[in-house]
Amino acid sequence: MTTRVFVVDDHEVIRRGIAALVTAESDLELIGEASTVAESLALVPQAKPDVAVLDVRLPDGNGVELCRELQSRQPGLRCLMLTSFDDHDALMDAIIAGAAGFVLKGVVSEELVNAIRTAGSGESLLSAKKTEAMLAWLRREQEQADPLRELTAREREVLELIGEGLTNREISQRMYLAEKTVKNYVSQMLSKLAMRHRSEAAVLATELRLDKDSRRH
Repeated sequence: MTTRVFVVDDHEVIRRGIAALVTAESDLELIGEASTVAESLALVPQAKPDVAVLDVRLPDGNGVELCRELQSRQPGLRCLMLTSFDDHDALMDAIIAGAAGFVLKGVVSEELVNAIRTAGSGESLLSAKKTEAMLAWLRREQEQADPLRELTAREREVLELIGEGLTNREISQRMYLAEKTVKNYVSQMLSKLAMRHRSEAAVLATELRLDKDSRRH
């Protein structure tokens, strides 16, 4: 039985590479390609593939949201997300969205083809046990990657205000605290972050804010 495959990726080299792998297999049939969410929403429902390989990052939207929308239009569609392990939010969102599994960028050809076959057969590449293990792993990775994990909510707030350039007096007024209390928060925060100077905390706060803003866009 032939598995009909649709590939969505805005990087032409990657998209054509996957398309070539699919075309080379006698039991797989490439029935379409797209590079954007808009193209996918227009073409995939008409093509009615068995499996859609979707990049999680597309120029006009989110591949995970695209997965959810395509599956609502074609309930039998199986989606494989093309992603990387360092994209934590996308991995967790894809699990919730009901993706059949993940195709890691840089994966060897045989693994990719087998993943498509598995999804096409109606099986999930993520058993309940594997999903639970992956979520646990992602949580650990996020905790380790969070430089503020040791800070209390108050200390995080103080750090953000330092990043805005506020003095201790201005922070005390903003938070309705005594200036001495703010000084204690600053000292505790610097100690937990292994920093000696307030300026280091200001730089960190700015970097974190810029990173957060870039993810929103």
